[in-house]
Amino acid sequence: MIQLHDKRIVVTGGAGFLGSHLIEQLQRKGCRNVFVPLHAEYDLSRIDAIERLFAEHRPEVLIHLAAVVGGIGANLVNPGRFFYDNAIMGIQLIEAARRHGVEKTVVLGTICAYPKFTPVPFREEDLWNGYPEETNAPYGIAKKALLVQCQSYREQYGMAAIFLLPVNLYGPGDNFDLDSSHVIPALIRKCVEAVDEGRDEIVLWGDGSPTREFLYVEDAAEGIILATERYDKPDPVNLGSGMEISIAELAAEIATITGFTGRITWDATKPNGQPRRCLDVSRAEREFGFRAITPVDVGLQKTTEWYQSHRLQSCQSSAP
Repeated sequence: MIQLHDKRIVVTGGAGFLGSHLIEQLQRKGCRNVFVPLHAEYDLSRIDAIERLFAEHRPEVLIHLAAVVGGIGANLVNPGRFFYDNAIMGIQLIEAARRHGVEKTVVLGTICAYPKFTPVPFREEDLWNGYPEETNAPYGIAKKALLVQCQSYREQYGMAAIFLLPVNLYGPGDNFDLDSSHVIPALIRKCVEAVDEGRDEIVLWGDGSPTREFLYVEDAAEGIILATERYDKPDPVNLGSGMEISIAELAAEIATITGFTGRITWDATKPNGQPRRCLDVSRAEREFGFRAITPVDVGLQKTTEWYQSHRLQSCQSSAP
């Protein structure tokens, strides 16, 4: 078990949605030597920037969260970018961690790496039993390649590298840009704006039938810390809540929370994405004691309140 409070920790993506919550929790646990490389100073797609990062900050623990991500629409528009950027960042960071003797390397994968028709609940053993859902396959495959790297480096070099597979995350601070957001922030924004503008209809992609599992971002941060401290095996580990909900049920729940009482219209000409997603989360609990504690209705309420308050602040600050 690693005691993190006295370690030099580098968290890539630490200024992002998940990263900011992880940094807060690390600080609450007494970690005082945590560095977040910002893109303006360290472009992690460039090996010279990575070398400079390691030389200047000499991490003992590397937690790699940085990723180029988005919803179905963003994946459809940027398949090449999503593959290259995610693969090149991870491959070079893991190699640098090996060469610089980093004590523990933690790499975040994605649920998009699972095959399109994985039996539910998704078990880590099923990760290689088929091709990912086509709309996000380049992103998922890029991330899955990093699992192979972590496992092969452990085998050849004895490197302590672990690989975590988080399910769809949500919570305060999420990305609410409709061009790149995931389903929960997109639904919240659409409902809130419809209420504010007095519209009686919102249009959503697909037919509402796919199911998803969601993990509240603070729970995810706790799971990452527990894994960093307690887990040191080659096998990937799911991080999730173990609770499945359809997109139609999710939309109805968010409509209730936001006060939207109009029609929800489904545009079946748009893709649904993977038919079902729900994880077997028993390995995380068994190996490092992680279990999600935030019910989805509570998490949705907190996320909606955050968006409404920050949207209001933005409007007020831009007013003449």
